Amino acid sequence: MTSKHPETLALHAGWRRDSATHAVAVPIYQTTAYQFDSAEHAANLFGLKELGNIYTRIMNPTNDALEQRLAAIEGGVAALALGSGQAASAFSVQNLARAGDNFVTSTDLYGGTWNLFANTLKDQGIEARFVDPSDPEGFARATDDRTRAYYAETLPNPKLIPFPIAEVASIGRSFGIPLIMDNTAAPVLVRPFDHGAAVVMYSTTKWIGGHGTSIGGIVIDGGNFDWEANPGRQPALNTPDPSYHGAVWSQAVKPLGPIAYILKMRVTLLRDLGAAMAPFNAFAFIQGVETLPLRMREHSRNALAVANYLADRKDVTRVIHPAHHTGLGAERTAKYLPHGQGGLVGFELAGGAKAGSTFINALKMFYHVANIGDARSLAIHPASTTHSQLTESEQAATGVTPGYVRLSVGLEHIDDILADLSQALDAAKA
Repeated sequence: MTSKHPETLALHAGWRRDSATHAVAVPIYQTTAYQFDSAEHAANLFGLKELGNIYTRIMNPTNDALEQRLAAIEGGVAALALGSGQAASAFSVQNLARAGDNFVTSTDLYGGTWNLFANTLKDQGIEARFVDPSDPEGFARATDDRTRAYYAETLPNPKLIPFPIAEVASIGRSFGIPLIMDNTAAPVLVRPFDHGAAVVMYSTTKWIGGHGTSIGGIVIDGGNFDWEANPGRQPALNTPDPSYHGAVWSQAVKPLGPIAYILKMRVTLLRDLGAAMAPFNAFAFIQGVETLPLRMREHSRNALAVANYLADRKDVTRVIHPAHHTGLGAERTAKYLPHGQGGLVGFELAGGAKAGSTFINALKMFYHVANIGDARSLAIHPASTTHSQLTESEQAATGVTPGYVRLSVGLEHIDDILADLSQALDAAKA
């Protein structure tokens, strides 16, 4: 597929038809294992002399179609579908960092990611160093000889200020450090590889799936990072791996293309930890991908209308949306989000936490759920839910305040969306 347009790639990349039946839709290959052609064929697959299906914990044809399609949309070279966005966040770092190593991450993160980095990876001996992304040079200052990666969200909630991808990616490359971008909230709207990122990951549960039916994640390799340029900086890819017969990944996969990072993840972390995406979920995500460009345009249009409406309400003290930023936030929005600002809107009510709780309970059409990116509109109070496991200071660092309410604006008619918000706001004010 030679097109570079996401609308076309979303429908055609990575798949044309089933070779056996000529079916146009990607089948659900609900199988655990695959027949080898011969003993030599099996040995070649296990020895990475050729790529192919071995076992569905490691790869599956339905998953492969999803991986190829999203890699094409992002401009990457290969991808790995996983069981959840949390698995994708963890694997993206664990693929490079070992016990005693560290990585530098933006403070502006989803609460679950913060907890994963600050506690679970810490227990594994991997240190997360949190840096305020308002100053890109903070990443350089936090870097030492054991720093293996930088990590950030493209459009982090709740602040919704685009991350300085190009600036931090450039700093990282000067050290031999890749920038890993969580692009969950901005698919199609931003392609981090175009700005110098080396790895992109998603919780496919959100906008990519788009219908709140399946949990999944994916990691995409840009194929644009020279892992051998500074071997000492990236030992995971440049020293013998005892878990795979001493393979040196930066060298072993050269005949297969610039896929050392993602192939290592597939045949070591996925093989050993087993966070595989179910083929049925991959099928569901493929259905979501096919309408993703259209949905992101409509999500962005409705969310902007909601932000503008909220800004005119006297009982709303603050609106958080990319189009309503000033100063640095406005500059980054203009640079990274010229084609739409996504489906998230945050706001604070004059009545604080109590008013926020009343507002949530008064909603009739919006769903009160712990998710974002559905076709339907969603609302939640992060301080008591998604970010509740963080301390007050950690919540403040991510941008969560006691009275903050987050909306994931869906695809309903805008008149109905605004009507539900209006009646709930009036109830909170009463």
